[in-house]
Amino acid sequence: MKTPSGRECPHFFGDYYRGRNIEECRLLKLHGQAWSSDLCKTCPVPDIARANSCQYMQLRLTVVRPITAMFQRRVQVTAFCEKSNSSVAEPQIGCKDCHSMLSTFEVIE
Repeated sequence: MKTPSGRECPHFFGDYYRGRNIEECRLLKLHGQAWSSDLCKTCPVPDIARANSCQYMQLRLTVVRPITAMFQRRVQVTAFCEKSNSSVAEPQIGCKDCHSMLSTFEVIE
């Protein structure tokens, strides 16, 4: 579903049926964080979901207020792979165990 910022996100939910106006981020709600529509502008989750659809990767979100942007809250993402039982350094790429097949392809000229 499209977020208020206009990007597709699998974790955003909006119910507009018969005049309802219910919007929420189900991933933030799962982790007990408060959601507001301004968080969708800088949220990295839609980009991660578009780049990597690994079924074993679990995302954990926290809402932080960095020192450089004192007044703007941001979503910080950490990823964990259930298959390899390790942290994922770059969620857009994934862990080495689930996505090791990419390095086995060779270009033959």
